[in-house]
Amino acid sequence: MRTPCYVDLDEARQILADMGVELNERQMKRAAEMDVHGRRKLPFFVDPIGGKLRIEKQALIDAYVRRQVQAERNLRPG
Repeated sequence: MRTPCYVDLDEARQILADMGVELNERQMKRAAEMDVHGRRKLPFFVDPIGGKLRIEKQALIDAYVRRQVQAERNLRPG
């Protein structure tokens, strides 16, 4: 079992940049904001000790990989 690694908004933005996904600070904040139904676009949560938004590093990577796979499946030949 792997040990989870939790990152904050800035670290998450850097991880995505390393993957070739360039987002600005505002875009990252919007992905972490709750919608009217109380859901976030990415699985960020409030750190109970520090009070900052955090996300598990692998969950962030997995979310982007899943979307890439979906996009490839939705390609129409021709």
